[in-house]
Amino acid sequence: MNVQVVIDSAADLPKKYYEELALEVVPLAVHLNGEEFIDNVTIDPKTIYDAMREGAAPKTSQVTPEAFYEVFKKYTEKKIPIVYIGFSSGLSGTYQSAVIAKQQIDEEFPDNEIYLIDTLAASMGYGLIAYHVAMAAKDGATVQDLLDLANFYIKHMEHIFTVDKLEYLQRGGRVSKTQAFVGGLLNIKPLLHVEDGKLVPLEKIRGSKRVLSRMVEVAKERGQDFENQTLSITHGDDLETAEKLADLLRQELNPKDIIITDVGAVIGAHSGPGTIALFFLNETRN
Repeated sequence: MNVQVVIDSAADLPKKYYEELALEVVPLAVHLNGEEFIDNVTIDPKTIYDAMREGAAPKTSQVTPEAFYEVFKKYTEKKIPIVYIGFSSGLSGTYQSAVIAKQQIDEEFPDNEIYLIDTLAASMGYGLIAYHVAMAAKDGATVQDLLDLANFYIKHMEHIFTVDKLEYLQRGGRVSKTQAFVGGLLNIKPLLHVEDGKLVPLEKIRGSKRVLSRMVEVAKERGQDFENQTLSITHGDDLETAEKLADLLRQELNPKDIIITDVGAVIGAHSGPGTIALFFLNETRN
């Protein structure tokens, strides 16, 4: 490879792609019951979801500048260009940590080739961007090709998701305590999306069955050329519902492929068990 692609663990990419695409993955941290864990290394999503069902309130912390510095230095010393595809700056300070680390590298290695990209995305919205960029890097693309490709996917990536209980979003400040309480009583399921890198409510839907069909409808309204797209569904320990959504998508949209995977421990600590998310493009690249 001419370029090293670096990501962080909030991308929620299945681990099989790490080696397949020669990715360098820098993990965030998860704090549970007074202990700190390394995302995707010393803790898995299932542990987080089980703990949350029992009432635990896990916290997360961003990648440190020091962790990025060590990774950036390793490749810079070998004269290998780096493209870091990062977790939305609207949801985490992780991207800013990468900026700080690059500033330090700039002082020590003024001729470095480190390029930082804020995806304004999360989970597999972010993961799909990283996946396509890493595939291109593996095929020998130039740095500029990778930057152009990343910017295209960032501009056109859609996130549509729902959560099982509003109380999890309430803990993270996404909805008020009153909204969470009333929503729970009325069995209201929020449909959310990502706008300018932040979570934004889209609609309120009564009942979980209606949510899945509405997610497919929104995909139809916003997306195109699904036959040539790889979509992704992520779930908070609810594979059965994720597969139901995948079946609906296959019936209605006939996508090229669907990657189904977990909402990782970092994102899941805020969205909770039962989260279902769908990621797709609203325009495809020739």
